[in-house]
Amino acid sequence: MRLKITHRTEYHYDQPNIYALQRLRLVPQSNDKQRVSNWSVQIDGGVEEANYTDGFGNATRLVSVLPGQTDISATATGTIETTDGSGITGPHRGYAPLWLFLQPTPLTEPGPAIRALAADIKEGAPLDRLHELMQSIVSRVTYEKGTTAVGTLAEEAAAKGSGVCQDQAHIFASASRLLGLPARYVSGYLLLKEHGEAASHAWAESHVPGLGWVAFDCANGISPDEHYARLAIGRDYRDAAPVSGFRLGGAAERLEVHLTVEQ
Repeated sequence: MRLKITHRTEYHYDQPNIYALQRLRLVPQSNDKQRVSNWSVQIDGGVEEANYTDGFGNATRLVSVLPGQTDISATATGTIETTDGSGITGPHRGYAPLWLFLQPTPLTEPGPAIRALAADIKEGAPLDRLHELMQSIVSRVTYEKGTTAVGTLAEEAAAKGSGVCQDQAHIFASASRLLGLPARYVSGYLLLKEHGEAASHAWAESHVPGLGWVAFDCANGISPDEHYARLAIGRDYRDAAPVSGFRLGGAAERLEVHLTVEQ
């Protein structure tokens, strides 16, 4: 499937900041299941200070807000050709060793709720256990906007029994690691089949011996197919967030995101 994506992020401030720096992971990489045909990122109101590939293989840019500016935007646009691999995305590559994806992070540290979730998964083949884990999360953690925030811990969402795709991906990664299977967080895009709408999305991947990385989307209860495009990966959201940063000063901030994904 050929997907045309436009992703615009705008920050508006009520006064200039003393200093503000944004970290952008807005350039997808080609892999076994997607080929980036063309891609560009335009920055307005800021200047690129550095451009590098991080330890997870994500193309990363550091952009500072120009002095006196109260608006900054980043517009990423391009075309990605995707194929359906039944969720299998390929062997492990990159500088980060597999054992790193077995380690908990502050966002994915398991507690009683996630440990109970993992303990209920029957013994068996790793792939079967992961599919059972996904379906268990589907039934126990309802997709519901407004019940969690960007900094909500996986354990908090699991105990609450609700959250969004970020929370479900964190819970899956945390439980997969308890099962002894390395797991990582994926940020990307999804073309919704029913209405042709676009959405930024998040899911998880676990490393299965003999198969490599296999993707699981607990928000939709499936392994991602050609309707998905991967943007960045990491141990959790903080490693793979499309846009993050910090600022100095007392300016109030307003964020707007505009996204289209077309076939």
